[in-house]
Order: sequence, then C-alpha cells, then structure tokens
Amino acid sequence: MTVAARPDTIWDTIERTLAGILGALAMFVGLVQVIGRYFFPAMAISWAEEVIVYLIVWAVMIISSQLVRTDGHVRPDLILRLVPPAGQRWLEAFNCVVALVFCGGMVWYGWQIVDTSRLLEETSSSGLRFPMWIYYASLPAGGVLMSLRYLIRLHRYLFRFDPKTMAAGHAIAEHDLPLRPGAPRDR
Repeated sequence: MTVAARPDTIWDTIERTLAGILGALAMFVGLVQVIGRYFFPAMAISWAEEVIVYLIVWAVMIISSQLVRTDGHVRPDLILRLVPPAGQRWLEAFNCVVALVFCGGMVWYGWQIVDTSRLLEETSSSGLRFPMWIYYASLPAGGVLMSLRYLIRLHRYLFRFDPKTMAAGHAIAEHDLPLRPGAPRDR
C-alpha cells in the first residue's frame, strides 16, 4: 500500500501545510511591520502584533493533533515505563479517555465563547477591528482535531495493540512518521 493511499496522510499533510502557511504569514507580517517601522514609519501597520498572535494561535491549535499522533503531548511516560506492555495498553487507553474528556471540554466551552463573541459582535480593540469569534474558533477547532486523533489512538490501543511498536519507549512506527521531503512514497 502506498503512503499516499492512507487517509490520514492527506490529513497530516493538510495540517502541516496549514500550520506552515500560518507561520509563514505571521513571519511575513512581522517582517513588513519591522521594515515599515524602521524605513517607512508613516506606512507602518499598527495591528501587526495582533495578527501575528492570531496566526500563531491558529497554527498551534491546528498542529496540536500532530502531537497526539506522534506521542508529543503530556502523558505519564515515567509511569508507563514501570509497567509491562499489557498494563501500558490500559494506561494509554485511560489516558486517551481523559484526553477526550478534556478535548470535549475545549470544544464545548470554546464553542460557547465563539457563540457569545458572535452574538456580541466582538471585535479587536485595534484599528483592524478583527472579529474575535474567528480568533476564538481556534479553540474548538483544535479540540475537534485532537479529539479525532485521540479516538484513533484509543481504537488502536483497544483493538490493534502491538507491544513492539506501541509500548512506552518504542520507536515511532514507520507508518506514523511524517514523510521526509524526497522520501519514496511506496513502502
């Protein structure tokens, strides 16, 4: 099977690409602001810091699901290493359930914040007058993305557990590694 045929590979690519674009845009806005401030003060933009924060927060919330996929989020790794693989399986499943509850709270309360902001027609205090609900929407969006990854992870620990590749301290399975530029797509 080719890596490109796996559905989550497209998902991974979209997340990484979006996060990269948002980061690049934040860097570009910062560069334009610095150049404007030092070389063209009359044309400097006053809202650059605000936009940079919005772009970076969105990038972080989007890429957070990649951390779930690659074991990058906080988890009880020290405790996991003290128990045998069968125990690790159930601790990891429990960790997934706790994380799903947390992500569910992020989605629920994040949506409440977005909805309230939309109802109040809240905008930023800068001259940009950016609709704040768009900024706040990063919280439920990140929660949904992480929830989906934790559901996949929970399914793997409950029904497809392989102690050789899924126990604490293992090397990340090849199918979970991000593609390197120029790497062959068939494995």
